[in-house]
Amino acid sequence: MNLVMVLIFWIIAAFVPPTLRDIIIPGIDVNAEFLVWILATLVMAIFLIRALSDALVLGDILTDVIVRKLGVREERSPKRAARDFVYIIIVILVVTAASPLLATVSNLLSMALTYIGLALIILFIYDIGRILYKLVEEKAESFSDRLVQTEKENRQQ
Repeated sequence: MNLVMVLIFWIIAAFVPPTLRDIIIPGIDVNAEFLVWILATLVMAIFLIRALSDALVLGDILTDVIVRKLGVREERSPKRAARDFVYIIIVILVVTAASPLLATVSNLLSMALTYIGLALIILFIYDIGRILYKLVEEKAESFSDRLVQTEKENRQQ
């Protein structure tokens, strides 16, 4: 729904301001074309930010599904991050090797392979980032818990 609203306000920002070219808002001496364009762009940006936050949640779910389909185990550990890194290297090697071969057949196939490889690399980098973020978050929580525990023990003595 947020993307639909972005599209609607993009259309408004593209088509309505030219119809208000000669109108000047009294009191603030601003061209109505500019004011409507700014307002439509601001509202569009708000809906776009909301759509991107929704996409982040959907991206997490989609990443889990795709990574699971690729056969990567579900554990969130440094091993999985290392495995994702190896997959990135494999994707780069396969795309680099196959791209010239496909370019002889069709430039479109070569370009499609490049974009598919790029999408897979972005997916794996995103998964590595999530794993590392989780690990750092868990370590910080355990460190703060130990710090609180030590502080409580010091107060009791």
